[in-house]
Amino acid sequence: MARITEAHLIDSVADALQYISYYHPPDFIRAMADAYGREESPGAKQAIGQILANSRMCALGRRPICQDTGTVNVFVDVGVEAPLAWTRPLQEIVDDAVRRAYMLDENPLRASIVRDPLGARTNTGDNAPAMLQVAMVAGDRVDVTVSAKGGGSENKSAFAVLNPSDSIADWVVETVAGLGAGWCPPGMLGIGIGGSVDKSMAMAKAALNEPVGDLTQIRARGPQDRAEALRLEIFDRVNDLGIGAQGLGGLTTVLDVKIRHFPTHAASLPVSLIPNCAATRHLHFTLDGSGAASFAPPDLADWPEDVLSRTEDATRLDLDALSPEVLNELEPGQTLLLSGTLYTGRDAAHKRMVEQLDNGEPLPVDLGNRAIYYVGPVDPVRGEVIGPAGPTTATRMDKFTDRILAETGLKVMVGKAERGAAAIDAIRRHGAVYLIAVGGAAYLVSKAIREARPVAYRDLGMEAIYELQVENMPVTVAVDTHGRSIHEIGPRKWRRGG
Repeated sequence: MARITEAHLIDSVADALQYISYYHPPDFIRAMADAYGREESPGAKQAIGQILANSRMCALGRRPICQDTGTVNVFVDVGVEAPLAWTRPLQEIVDDAVRRAYMLDENPLRASIVRDPLGARTNTGDNAPAMLQVAMVAGDRVDVTVSAKGGGSENKSAFAVLNPSDSIADWVVETVAGLGAGWCPPGMLGIGIGGSVDKSMAMAKAALNEPVGDLTQIRARGPQDRAEALRLEIFDRVNDLGIGAQGLGGLTTVLDVKIRHFPTHAASLPVSLIPNCAATRHLHFTLDGSGAASFAPPDLADWPEDVLSRTEDATRLDLDALSPEVLNELEPGQTLLLSGTLYTGRDAAHKRMVEQLDNGEPLPVDLGNRAIYYVGPVDPVRGEVIGPAGPTTATRMDKFTDRILAETGLKVMVGKAERGAAAIDAIRRHGAVYLIAVGGAAYLVSKAIREARPVAYRDLGMEAIYELQVENMPVTVAVDTHGRSIHEIGPRKWRRGG
């Protein structure tokens, strides 16, 4: 009998990770296209349009959908009769595949994993290790599902042990309402119910890999069990929150809700919630000993060609000529096209800048009347100026915002999702503005970057400070100089029901 070798698994996982870096699952794209067609909120519709346009560009150019190419999650179901030719631990085998995929010269993927989470948090450099889940199942084959999970959505995961009499739907809806937009909606909700703490979380994560789109059929024929009824209830109630794409307010916040459940203790009701973002990426394959899996490109007919970012009414903003008069005219929800000089800087760079200010040292860049972009780009290839360069979650910079605005004269920040109350107050007091680029449109955004050069903190890798020259980079005003936030105004306008 043919045996399933380590090489079969390594080749298959590595190829799958490259595949999902630039191909969305077609069922997800069809659901997004449907949401685009139904959307009535102009801001949300434009955001979904950018995500769809970006997805098609990535499929054609074979470049990452999102600059956060994710933590690798690998689910392996090993048939108890499978003829295995493995001599090493499965973790070692899978990690070899991750290294190969993420360090591929033709399409390098961003390494985001840091070792020693309690210490220096040094980047591993190759995105290993993977997060591995293994189950022994009936049969003589090995089934593998590979996914790449972005940090923004992963960070919004939640868990609770409810009383058995509590409403699961109430808890999920209240939790999602408090997540903000950092998980980059519209996306998926994976929910694990029952089992134990660890079992519940594992089920929620695995549920995110299920196909999208069966809720329409379930609604038409009527739910056949409690799980289907709960999925419909949560789907409707979450979308009624009006959060919308990128938190701008709109009709679609989730495309689907997936639930897995397992027997649990009579006194317990463990419930886990894990959202998946607009960069939903996963792929399944089976190994039977005949060789590595092969993956055919999807049919690009599933990607709508007529969906583009609508920027005809956008206001052009010259980043090299910022003034109080210009900034005071900007309003929440307004679409802008940025041109000029834009610096990058995210968590590590902000932390180092504040340390230098504490020590009375001059900063390596002059941020006076300048703009900064919260981004950690993918490395460029084949003559690119920069790789996919979408925004990271801005709230992680909130604790630095007042200090940076006060002591550097920075006036414009670009990121994704909402800002906290303290950051909004600082923005108002210092006459600054906060803009958002669309999370999940990293390749599209990168095409507006004409020049890029590192200017400080090069040892931080993708978190170094770069000086960018941008031309017509599409963004939305999220917080204006008066402290008004589109992430409060938009959802409030589009919320339905009680």
